[in-house]
Amino acid sequence: MHKNTLRNVSLIARREYVEGVRSKGFLVATILLPGVFALVFGLVFLSSKYLGVDRNIAVAADNPALAAQVRSQILADKDAKATVQLYPTPAGGLTMADRATLVAQVGNRAIDGFLWVEPTGHDSFRISYDARSSADFVTNNRLEKAANDGILRWQLQQRTMTPAEIEHLMSQIDLETWQVTHGVERKSNALTSFYTAYGMALLLTMTTMIYGMNVGRSVIQEKTSRIFEVMLATARAQDLLAGKLVGVGAVGLTQVGIWIGAAGTFAASGLAAQAFSGKWHLTISIEQVVLFVVYFLLGYTLNSALFAGLGATLESEQELQQYSPLAAVPVWLSFSLIALITSDPESKWVVIASLFPPCTPIVMFLRMGSQMPPAWQILLSILLMLVSIRIVLWFSTKLYRIGILMYGKRASLPELLRWLRYS
Repeated sequence: MHKNTLRNVSLIARREYVEGVRSKGFLVATILLPGVFALVFGLVFLSSKYLGVDRNIAVAADNPALAAQVRSQILADKDAKATVQLYPTPAGGLTMADRATLVAQVGNRAIDGFLWVEPTGHDSFRISYDARSSADFVTNNRLEKAANDGILRWQLQQRTMTPAEIEHLMSQIDLETWQVTHGVERKSNALTSFYTAYGMALLLTMTTMIYGMNVGRSVIQEKTSRIFEVMLATARAQDLLAGKLVGVGAVGLTQVGIWIGAAGTFAASGLAAQAFSGKWHLTISIEQVVLFVVYFLLGYTLNSALFAGLGATLESEQELQQYSPLAAVPVWLSFSLIALITSDPESKWVVIASLFPPCTPIVMFLRMGSQMPPAWQILLSILLMLVSIRIVLWFSTKLYRIGILMYGKRASLPELLRWLRYS
């Protein structure tokens, strides 16, 4: 009996695997999904790089020398590519009429905005920026820094400091970041580490959800085509379910293996050095690769077992789609913790979320972007996922045994409870 079970599971798994890797969807997803991620991250990078550029800005201040100093600081930011003009300061100083004139120029699109600098007391100033857009935070941040630097340089000039002394005092000192791992420090870059972990978590989420849904969709298709009636003549229902999970999971693992191989080839090539030059460094450790595979298998098995049992109780793929938002709830919950994870990866709420099986794969990889979780937490999260998988498989198998032979009737909650008792 044991040999027949293994034989049936292997035959069904082989069938599911061959059909999966031969499908056009596998080829398209293997190439298209990483391409979509690369395109999205590329667009985010390019859009952030070109935010707030080519602005036509006017600077108005009571002191012409102060206005000129602020203007020079705005022009010093080469990435902004701004055009900056000085509003002529009247002999008696700026008035509300001057502000109204500048507001009118913004309104008729003669300028994109104006920076207003006015004294509020001894060595204190108020700065404001008027523009048509209130959400251009990149320009706002650039102008805030430029105005503060310009005011400080002007004040230092008033104290008879030479331009060389001012330049030396105002020169920026770059912050080096180092991460301490197992008592050893290594140079790191917070931004690239975060985006690497974020990308892996997002990729992990998409693949486990897609293949989990595929299992549920496959169950419904075979149920509606009555092919199960033939298959049940030679194999038990639990063998069919196990073979389907193994076969579809092997397809997903093959796809992940292709991605890892392609990423490794890219990392070893000269293109990676050009793409991640300067402060950008692609850092993916062996631990992350191994855990990616482990959490993929666990996340896939949990999702697919859930959707397999759910699919056996439904009559159409449209009904399955109605339940798909439920699978996305852990995803939304996990990514909503990004700010807390990056600032305090050892927070009790973050640790709890990383040990909650539906959220474990995503939260764990987001934590890795800031700090590698302790080994005991990783092992405990894997153990809890295995326990959850065992429980879900128990329920799904019972629903699967009866549900795949039920046609033309939507299962209600009382009826599902009866299925669990009957099986």
